[in-house]
Amino acid sequence: MNKLIIFSAPSGSGKTTIVKHLLSLENLNLAFSISATSRAPRGVEQHGKEYYFLSADEFKNRIQHDDFMEWEEVYAGCYYGTLKSEVERLWANGKNVVFDLDVAGGLRLKKKYPDQTLAIFVEPPSLVALEERLRNRKTETEEKIQMRLNKAEQEMATAHQFDVIIKNNDLQQALQEAERIVTEFINR
Repeated sequence: MNKLIIFSAPSGSGKTTIVKHLLSLENLNLAFSISATSRAPRGVEQHGKEYYFLSADEFKNRIQHDDFMEWEEVYAGCYYGTLKSEVERLWANGKNVVFDLDVAGGLRLKKKYPDQTLAIFVEPPSLVALEERLRNRKTETEEKIQMRLNKAEQEMATAHQFDVIIKNNDLQQALQEAERIVTEFINR
């Protein structure tokens, strides 16, 4: 059976680092699902690499044609979603598909494909540690940091709805735990 492995977490929890680590392990046979978005590319982002960039009208049209496994209007007129064609392409190549999704998208995908999905929530040690990580990035405005922290509290309240919670107190330990959990899931 084709597998879906979802990682969700508040921004700054370390989920992207964990996903990159797992993708580097050839024995897991993983491929990353590139999401679609209606937002404009930032910096050097490229269509088909970081995201599939669609206009808002094209995104809505694809919703009407049931082209998404899951989608969400994150902000007014700004959509994100997982194209069925992207996942089918990766499955056709014999890969297990890994997702880096927001909490709502991760839970929606899990609900839609419960038997073939492993949903993992990456939890920061605390909100204080999360704030420290976000500030140390030096990539966000104060307003953005506060927005992410407020959202983090809501996201952490959903952790119990996921199959597994990995508490990222120590990155090496979190990487090993993620590797073990994903390996067990793929091999069952």
